[in-house]
Amino acid sequence: MKIGAVIARNLLGLMFAVFGLNGFLHFIPQPPPPPGLAMQFLGALGQSHIFVAVFACQLLGGALLLANRYVPLGLVILGPVVVNILLYHGLIAPAGFAPGIVATVLWGVVFYSVRSAFQPIWSAKVQA
Repeated sequence: MKIGAVIARNLLGLMFAVFGLNGFLHFIPQPPPPPGLAMQFLGALGQSHIFVAVFACQLLGGALLLANRYVPLGLVILGPVVVNILLYHGLIAPAGFAPGIVATVLWGVVFYSVRSAFQPIWSAKVQA
């Protein structure tokens, strides 16, 4: 399991580092968005510059996973991005759902490998 977690961490880190970097450098050609609601949604995100924050989160989270430093923080940064990928493809553009599932599974494997770092979150009461 330890080797699987290392492979998952590196694949997830590489995936998000590359796509985060692509958001700034545009070295991977992007197909046009599907027409309709998906195009409107992506247009609104682009015009409001929210994509800059999303790409920065992807790049930072991916770099943390690749460096094997602050892995739980990297997972916390990437968690909302993964959820948004799943929601976008699940509700608006189902054609690209597979990469979201792959990212979710990889995220889950890495999370499971560092689950002890998240143990205090499950406390019902705060220690003062």
